[in-house]
Amino acid sequence: MHCHRNSVTVIHVTVIQNPDLAGKQVELLREVVPDLRRLAILANVGNSIASSVVREVQAAARTLGLEVATLEIRRAEDIAPGFEAFKGRADALYIVNDPLVNTNRVRINTLALAARLPTIYAQSDYVEAGALMSYGPSYPHLWRRAADYVDKILRRAKPTDLPVEQPTRFDLVINLTTAKALGLTIPESFLLRADKVIE
Repeated sequence: MHCHRNSVTVIHVTVIQNPDLAGKQVELLREVVPDLRRLAILANVGNSIASSVVREVQAAARTLGLEVATLEIRRAEDIAPGFEAFKGRADALYIVNDPLVNTNRVRINTLALAARLPTIYAQSDYVEAGALMSYGPSYPHLWRRAADYVDKILRRAKPTDLPVEQPTRFDLVINLTTAKALGLTIPESFLLRADKVIE
């Protein structure tokens, strides 16, 4: 993202590229869904970033010996038929963040709960909207780091001299209300590791 003000170019320097993140997310999902054998991935395949995340999740799931099916959506009207298409073919659902998914998050979570599919996202606000869990970068921490960069640039640091940073803090959030609705018992050790538990 480039913004021009007084001939200064501000470059967004926080980049989220972490192929290990998908592996960690799938491992966490397997901890709360011990019978996990078949993982479905819901993604807007019209989004190139979402497509690269799908590849990472597929690779992570296969490394753990899971079968993988991808539910491809391109518009809101694809969501409900997609759930029908893979009904009974998955034990859990990994949902790739995307503007289309964000707009339809309550609907997706409702359909997942009706299909009795535990869900994982990378952002915690989805869990507050009824998803089972999330594990991903701490966005409040990222915003603080971005503010530090803005401060440096306003103090005349050259944006090109500032290093590109990767997230260093990750949050694990779980929704116990959703877990109970799915009939899942979350291990105490897992709850102790969570940064936030929604009840």
